[in-house]
Amino acid sequence: MHQFLSFSHEVAAARVAGKPIVALESTIISHGMPYPQNVHTAQEVEQIVRRNGAVPATIAVMNGRICIGLSPEQLELLGTSPDAMKVSRRDLPYALSQGKLGATTVAATMICAELAGIGVFVTGGIGGVHRGAATSFDISADLQELARTSVAVVCAGVKSILDIGLTLEYLETHGVPVVSVGQSGFPAFFTRESGFQADFRLDTAAEQAAFIQTKWQLGLKGGVVIANPVPAAQAMPELEIEGYIEQALCDAHAGGVTGKRVTPFLLARIKELTGGRSLATNIALVKNNAKAGAMLACAMNERPGARAA
Repeated sequence: MHQFLSFSHEVAAARVAGKPIVALESTIISHGMPYPQNVHTAQEVEQIVRRNGAVPATIAVMNGRICIGLSPEQLELLGTSPDAMKVSRRDLPYALSQGKLGATTVAATMICAELAGIGVFVTGGIGGVHRGAATSFDISADLQELARTSVAVVCAGVKSILDIGLTLEYLETHGVPVVSVGQSGFPAFFTRESGFQADFRLDTAAEQAAFIQTKWQLGLKGGVVIANPVPAAQAMPELEIEGYIEQALCDAHAGGVTGKRVTPFLLARIKELTGGRSLATNIALVKNNAKAGAMLACAMNERPGARAA
C-alpha cells in the first residue's frame, strides 16, 4: 500500500529516527471550521504536538497520493478550497484514482494512519449514531472503523449533536473500549459530561499506552477511544448547548440537509447561534487533545511492541 503514501520531510525523518508520530485529520480544516481559524488552528495544533515531544502528521489526499504530513501551503489549500472532498472509507479509492483534493474524516484518517504505521490519532470528536437513526439509519462510518482499524483515537468524546447513548452501545457491541481521562464520565465534545460513563478511567499516558499495547498484543484488532474532556474553563453549559443543538437539528431538517452535509451544517449553525462561542470551545478541545495525544504517542514509543498488530 506504500505506493499511495507520500511522507513529508518532517514525518519521513521522524520515521527514520524512530520518533513518536501523531496523526491529525484534515476535515476539521476543510469542513469543520471557517477560514482563517481552520488554518490557524491546524498550525497551532501541530506546534502543540511538537512542543510535547512528538511529530505531527496531518493527513489528506492530494494528486492521487495520501499525504502523511502537510506543508504550510498544503494546509492553506485545504483551508481555502471549496472543492475539497470529505473523504471517508468508501471515498478513498475514488479520490485517489481521480486525483481529487480530499480531506480525511476520522475513519479515513485511521485507515491512512494504520497504513503509515502510526498508532495514535488526534481529532476533535468522533462521529456516531445520529439522533433519529432508528428511521434514518444515519450512523457514522467512524464507528465501524474503530471496530476494525488498530489506531488509538484521542478525542473529546462524541459530538454533542449525536445520540451519545446509542453511540456507546454500538461501540460496546463491537468491542471498542472507551477510556476516559481525568474523570469516570464520558465527555460530550462541547461539555465535560454527557450523563454516560466510560468503560474505563486511565489518567496517565503511561497507563493508556499499557492498555493499548495489551489489547493489540492479545490479537484484539480495532481501535481505542481515549476520551479527553474539554478544559473546564472553555466548556459550555449542558442545558444551553442542548437548546442550540435542538434548534440546529430543526433547521437541518427544514432545509433537507442529509448525509455528509449534516455534521458540518450543524457545527456551523451552532456557531451562529452561540455567537462564535462554540467555535472557541471547539478550538480549545482540539488543542487539549493534541497535548494528550502527543504524550500518549511518546509513552507508546517507549514501549516496544506498542504499535498495532
